Amino acid sequence: MDDMLTPGPIFPVAPLNKSDRERKAGQTAAAPAGRWAREPVQVEAAAFTPSGVLVGVSDLEGTHRLERLPEGLPAFRILVVDDDASLRKACCEIASGMGFVPLAAGSVQEALTVLRQQPVEVLLLDLKLPGGGGLKLLSEVKTLYPETGVVVMTAFATVASAVEAMRIGAGDYLTKPFALEELTGVLGRSSRRLHFDLESRRLRERLRAQQDMGGLIGSSPEMEKVYRILSKVAHSTHPVLILGESGTGKEMVARSIHNNGPNAAKPFVPVDCGSLVPTLIESELFGHVKGAFTGANRSRGGLLSAADGGTVFLDEIGELPLDLQAKLLRALQEKEVRPVGATHAVPITARVLAATNRDLSAMVAQGAFRKDLYFRLSVVNLKLPPLRERREDIAILAEHFLERLHRETGASHVFSENAIRLMTEYDWPGNVRELENAIERACSLSSGPVLHMADLPTQLQDFRMHRREANLSLAGEAGDGLDAGRDHASADDAIVSIADMEKQAILGTIRQLNGDKLMAAKLLGIGKTTLYRKLKEYGLAGAGEPAGD
Repeated sequence: MDDMLTPGPIFPVAPLNKSDRERKAGQTAAAPAGRWAREPVQVEAAAFTPSGVLVGVSDLEGTHRLERLPEGLPAFRILVVDDDASLRKACCEIASGMGFVPLAAGSVQEALTVLRQQPVEVLLLDLKLPGGGGLKLLSEVKTLYPETGVVVMTAFATVASAVEAMRIGAGDYLTKPFALEELTGVLGRSSRRLHFDLESRRLRERLRAQQDMGGLIGSSPEMEKVYRILSKVAHSTHPVLILGESGTGKEMVARSIHNNGPNAAKPFVPVDCGSLVPTLIESELFGHVKGAFTGANRSRGGLLSAADGGTVFLDEIGELPLDLQAKLLRALQEKEVRPVGATHAVPITARVLAATNRDLSAMVAQGAFRKDLYFRLSVVNLKLPPLRERREDIAILAEHFLERLHRETGASHVFSENAIRLMTEYDWPGNVRELENAIERACSLSSGPVLHMADLPTQLQDFRMHRREANLSLAGEAGDGLDAGRDHASADDAIVSIADMEKQAILGTIRQLNGDKLMAAKLLGIGKTTLYRKLKEYGLAGAGEPAGD
């Protein structure tokens, strides 16, 4: 690892200060270089086995598992500022293995020099530094570079220093010595928070410049597929069948196809097939002549001909009666419609887009939808993903709705981290429409600029309570085992064995933490796998399995 602090292709660093050189000269054996920068290891975001590695204390050689940053996140630059050379080297190596571009500095002045030379997205800062305290540097960084995310670390953790660091602008806090998993967890959270902030700023810029694609918001892989298809079908004249659940934005996609096509200046005519009066559907779609039926006092053109070279959007096409499906099919094939009561056909030049939230292929199999019309409409199929399948877009969509409300009302709001986490975990059966309504409700009922979990609608509160009850149920299983152990001890009226005391401590801690086994293991000072093995020995294997593994 001696080469880790030498400027080179792996990462640039600031020069060592005097204290560093003295410590380096006194070291008998330097820790060997790790493999992460050269051989990145991809691992799933699942429960890990605690490595027992203390950063800057333990030898990193042989540590094989390292959680990489999620795909799609940019390579953020991280500046590690600490006067302990071994800790600084270890943090740089771990950050590099996670996908960061690390830099290092041993003092406040070196850190300021690096910050002046190039932008830094994340600052990992020791609060106790020679030549000026870390809090002073933190204050300067947040003043000069407010977008930089800061994680503070110290061996002299006090409530006062933590509160002061958080007040100035630190996003997270590490107490030395800290484990490898603690560091990677904190850096992972910081990178995701920075990515969200970056996407939010880009979104605000696009909204101000009105450059977003027809109002569609999202950068998930699912939405990228939608964008690719839209870019191809916008300049054609083929029919497009847009499929998706209610609230996914089918009409917005149709408008985007129209607005990005060659006939954007022509009319866009939406037709809600589900809301048309059954006896008047034919007249609405195809038009009628004067005297065609009672009340037809004058001739009227239909919606299909009203587009006049533009686009007709048939929403909820699955609701169209079978007899009208045959007439619509003929209109699409012949490019003409016959108004009700007319003896001649009227040509139509509009492009037809259709949408539904129903399974048309199943309806065809059941005889509820014409097969020939289905194939005629589905020249191109475009399926919109539900919000639960693109959870990474939820925070971006939430920011979009907050920005829009700010423009409309002048009131500024931001979400707390817990509220964003709850919204991301919720399944949103009403999709984007439900999310939009939830945010409008939260803004109208909030008593301040920060929107908390309590400001969210009832369905999210119920989801939160059900999840908590599930955790309590798991903790109850652990509590039953604890009660059984207590009854046994009382019945024998004997001295409690060390094994029983250990069992009571483990199960009691899990119960107090509402089933949070990871935190229980941390508080008890034991490894996660050791905790699971103990629970299995107690006959609580089901309670001992990590959720989601």
